[in-house]
Amino acid sequence: MTAIIQTEKLTKSYGEHRGIIDIDLQVNEGEAFGFLGPNGAGKTTTIRTLLDHLRPTSGRATIFGIETTVDPVAIHRRIGYLPGEFALYDKLTGGQTIDYFANLRGGVDAAYQADLIRRLDIDPSRKFKEYSKGNKQKVGLIVALQHRPDLLILDEPTSGLDPLVQQTFFEVIREAKAEGRTVFLSSHILGEVEKTCDRVAIIRDGLLVKVDRVEALRDLAHHQVELRFSGEVPVAAFSGLPGVSDVTADEHVLRLRVSGSITPVVREAARYELLDFVSREPSLEETFLAEYGRTAGQPA
Repeated sequence: MTAIIQTEKLTKSYGEHRGIIDIDLQVNEGEAFGFLGPNGAGKTTTIRTLLDHLRPTSGRATIFGIETTVDPVAIHRRIGYLPGEFALYDKLTGGQTIDYFANLRGGVDAAYQADLIRRLDIDPSRKFKEYSKGNKQKVGLIVALQHRPDLLILDEPTSGLDPLVQQTFFEVIREAKAEGRTVFLSSHILGEVEKTCDRVAIIRDGLLVKVDRVEALRDLAHHQVELRFSGEVPVAAFSGLPGVSDVTADEHVLRLRVSGSITPVVREAARYELLDFVSREPSLEETFLAEYGRTAGQPA
């Protein structure tokens, strides 16, 4: 199994401020690898250090077997990169921007480029400064994808995209993986990584707390459920159900946390006269507070 990205105790500090600490990762050829963490956890610092935009304080990283600080140009030739925040040329149209970066690559497959523009639904005739955040993000994605790089490094790639375009993006990533290309994708959204990735690393406070198959995300996933009853709240009926915890009652409202399947709660709720039933998946930030709150800053 060929390692495309490999880090050994990769560390970047900003004086008194935390960066990343002793990051050990291996991303294999043809793998879609998710890099999950709340905002400020160290995802972008890791990516920028991998790309030699930042020099590590200690440790090392290799991409394609090349040390990132030795020959970053050779690495960048084979990478498609979407930064978390970027500014391009306001006076160029979207199409001119896309072509400019294609020409820097020595040209791209025009049919594939046109297909990306169509599928991501971008009007290439408009000036970049006229685009919404979502449309700017689409241009950035096309620039990263159009030359069919061996490695895609995408920092929060669905930011600003509407749900339909997100689905198209997931399809494009699955296609890239099917072609044997490698994907390294950072996100703070559990469902996004679950749809696209094989394995996932979870970072918090600059430290890795988990590296596992993506199926392990289901152990983290839970729902916050709120039930509003027309009469008395049957607390005991719900508190004993499998996966239910953190049960609280306030007047006619029952709030609880459900890990795993929500089916037992739905079945029990069907026995009562309800005024409202609300279920939501928490943010990754909330999940981390629930799962790692007592051991913050300690690797698992």
